[in-house]
Amino acid sequence: MEVFRLQNKKFPIELSGKGASMTGARWNSKGTEVVYTAQNRALAMAEVVVHLTLSTLPKGFCMITIFIPDDVLILNFDTQKLPSDWNVFPENAPTQKIGDELIRQNEFAVIKVPSAVVKGEFNYMLNPHHKDFERIKIIHQEDFPFDKRIFK
Repeated sequence: MEVFRLQNKKFPIELSGKGASMTGARWNSKGTEVVYTAQNRALAMAEVVVHLTLSTLPKGFCMITIFIPDDVLILNFDTQKLPSDWNVFPENAPTQKIGDELIRQNEFAVIKVPSAVVKGEFNYMLNPHHKDFERIKIIHQEDFPFDKRIFK
């Protein structure tokens, strides 16, 4: 399976989870390392665009294609277990606790979670501490200039 990540090139192009651990996000609190990816390029872009404006749009983004071998087990998180306000912004502690616990349990290298940005789409959290993580590889990267019409 391939998943995608849109990333600013001013940061190292690597799969470490360190960036997410510095700030925390929807599915992790500060201190929990996780790599956020999306099921397709459009979702990867949407997940980034919601945090930007035309005036804050940095240059130098790239789209990263990541390969997950078919035999790597993926947890399909049961969305019925989510609180009703799971997708509010800013993120709330319940979803961060869920993600932190799933990473801590270390049973899966990949966890499929719903996107809060695009209903019906999914993101894939990669657990850098799982034994199968080393088999997950960046297979392609290319420059990704944003179309300015997005911010009209």
